[in-house]
Amino acid sequence: MSHYAPIISAFVTLILGVMLTLSKIGTIQDIPNDRSLHAEPVSRTGGIALMAGILSGWMMLIQFWAWWIVLPVLGLFALSLVDDIRNLSPRTRLLGHFIAALIVVAASGVSWLWGLPVLLFIVWMTNLYNFMDGSDGLAGGMALFGFSFYGIAGLMNGNEAFAMMNFSIGAAALGFLYHNFHPAKVFLGDAGSIPLGFLAAVFGVWGWQQSYWPFWFPILVFSPFVVDATTTLLKRVQRKENLVQAHRSHYYQRLVQIGWGHRNTALIEYALMFLAGASALWGTGLDVPGQANLLAWWGAIYLGLMMWVDRRWRQHEAMRENTNDV
Repeated sequence: MSHYAPIISAFVTLILGVMLTLSKIGTIQDIPNDRSLHAEPVSRTGGIALMAGILSGWMMLIQFWAWWIVLPVLGLFALSLVDDIRNLSPRTRLLGHFIAALIVVAASGVSWLWGLPVLLFIVWMTNLYNFMDGSDGLAGGMALFGFSFYGIAGLMNGNEAFAMMNFSIGAAALGFLYHNFHPAKVFLGDAGSIPLGFLAAVFGVWGWQQSYWPFWFPILVFSPFVVDATTTLLKRVQRKENLVQAHRSHYYQRLVQIGWGHRNTALIEYALMFLAGASALWGTGLDVPGQANLLAWWGAIYLGLMMWVDRRWRQHEAMRENTNDV
C-alpha cells in the first residue's frame, strides 16, 4: 500500500490547488515588491495544498514516521502560514527555525562533534529554500528533482518507506507545478518553501546517518539552490547590504531579468537539477578520491556558470544605462 503514497500526494495537491485557486480562500496575496519578478498580486496559498498533499501521502506510511521530523515540520508550517498572513519579524521566524533544527539535532542522535554543523545546515537550508522561491516553477522543480533523487537512493539502500516518504514530497511538488509553472496561478508562500527547505535538510541528515550516502550528497543534490543562495549572501555581506532587505540579485533572478524569462530559466535550472542529482547518485559509488574529483568538477562548473551570468548581467546593466542616457 505504501506505493500509493506518492500518487495520493500528487492528486491531493493538484485538486486542492485547483480549489484554492478558484475559491475565495486564496486571499493571501503575494504583493509585488523590490524582490519580486511578477507585476500583479498572486495568491500564495500553494504551500497549504502542498503540505496537505505530503501529509495525505504520508498517512499511508504513518508507522514509519519519525516524530522529530513530523512535529517540527508541522510547527514550521503553522509559523510560516501565520507569517504569510501577518508578516512576522525576521527574529521571530529565525527563532522558530532554530527551535525546529534543535529538535532534530537533539532527537536524531547526531554526535556532539557534528551537532553545530548539522544545526546550521538545517537552519540555512530552511531559509535558502525560501530565498530561492522567487521565480515561476523554480522551487517546485527543485523539490521534484531533489526529493526524487533522495527516494531513488533510499530504494538503492533497501529502505522502501524512506524512499516513499521522499517520493511523496516530490510527487506533491509535481502536483503543485501544474499551478505554479509559468504563468503561475499560485505561489508556495513561506508555508510551502520553509517546510520544503527544512525537509531537504532533515532527510539529507537522516540518509547520511543511515549511511545511505556521504555527507556531501544532499548538498550536491540541492546545489542549484545552495550555490546560488550562499554565493549571493556572501556577496551581499561583502557589499555591506542590509540582509533583511528585499533584493533581486540572485543568479536565477538575473537570468529572468536579462531576458530569459520565467519559463526558460526554470527549464535550464531543471536540467542543472537533474545533472546535479544524477551525478550525486553516481558519485556515491566512487571511492574517496573519485568523490573529491566529482565535487571539484562541480565547483568548476558552478564557477564558470556564475562568471557567465555576472558578465551577461554587466552587459545588461550597461545597455540599460546607455538607453536611459539617450
